[in-house]
Amino acid sequence: MEPITDLECVSVAYADKVATVTITRPPVNAQNGRFRDDLIRVFDALHDEKSVRAIVLTGAGKSFSAGADLKDRPDMANRGSFPRHNRLVRAAFDSVMECEKPVIAAINGPAIGAGLVLALCCDILVASEDSWVAMTEVDWGLAGGVRHVRRFFSESDARLLMLTARRISGPELFRMNVVSACVSGDQLMPTALGIAAEIATKSPMAVRAAKRSFSITEELPLHEGYRYEQLQTAALSTSDDRAEAARAFAEKRKPNFRD
Repeated sequence: MEPITDLECVSVAYADKVATVTITRPPVNAQNGRFRDDLIRVFDALHDEKSVRAIVLTGAGKSFSAGADLKDRPDMANRGSFPRHNRLVRAAFDSVMECEKPVIAAINGPAIGAGLVLALCCDILVASEDSWVAMTEVDWGLAGGVRHVRRFFSESDARLLMLTARRISGPELFRMNVVSACVSGDQLMPTALGIAAEIATKSPMAVRAAKRSFSITEELPLHEGYRYEQLQTAALSTSDDRAEAARAFAEKRKPNFRD
């Protein structure tokens, strides 16, 4: 994988078909326009990088992301500033959701507001025991993030989170079934990287199709959603990966899927 140059707020490491994307904007990894530009560039590149099969997203230091940088708010005196700002915010989140590769969020510390939304844009969430999340918009006279929160939280818990702005700890997130694992801080990255490594052994075509199904069928009724999945399965049934899986089964070995 060729390095992605001129990044200021994000770093990328690569090993064994897994990319680790780290938010590097001290002291608390707050999100500004440059961060969003960097994030889009990185995830668009990883989308097309055949040698990458899974991605881990985490924050440098003690924070995952403290949310939007309040010093980088759009200037209401300039016409069009809010539409441009909002478009870039959506594009940054969309770059993670629309990336073909599964993304595992390793929530290593506070994930607040847009920081939590960024984690919720990932496919699988794991958290450290000393992490916590909050949606503090109501404390600032704002109210963004509801739609993303609803994807992972129950209706009551989503309202509790949004309307109280209270902190919810990593262990509580696990109890609420928001995260798949809550582990000690020193086990967070090994856990996230282990999940990514496991995904990396699977058929890349099938993994991409499964992620696509999650995205497309999220708002579809049962019949239409399952019909779409069946069409995906029919298309995959004639692929090289399917043939290799069948040969590996017959020969009692692990399949060797191509990039």
